[in-house]
Amino acid sequence: MTFKHPSFQDRAEQAAREKQKALEQLRLKPGPDEETVAKRKAAGARRDVAQAAKAAVKKANAEAGAQAKAEAKAKAAAPVPTEADRKAARDARYAARQARNNR
Repeated sequence: MTFKHPSFQDRAEQAAREKQKALEQLRLKPGPDEETVAKRKAAGARRDVAQAAKAAVKKANAEAGAQAKAEAKAKAAAPVPTEADRKAARDARYAARQARNNR
C-alpha cells in the first residue's frame, strides 16, 4: 500500500472504521429531553386545532357562498316586470309622494 495508490481492501477498511466511528458518535449523542418533546407535542396539538378551525371557517364560507348563489339564481329566475307592471309601480310611487306632500 502506498499513500497515492491505496488498494481496494485498504479503502474498504478505512470506510468501515469511519462508519464505526460515526455510529459510536451517534450512540453517544444524548436523546431529546422530555421538556422539548412535550413542547413539540403541544405545538403540534395547537397547529391541529388551528387547522380544524380554519377548515370549519372555510366550510362555513363555502356554505354561505352556496346560499348566496341560490338566492342569486332565484332572483335571476324571477319574471321580468312588464311595461304595465313598471307603469303601475311608477304610479304607486307618484301617488305616495303626492300623499306625503299634501299632508
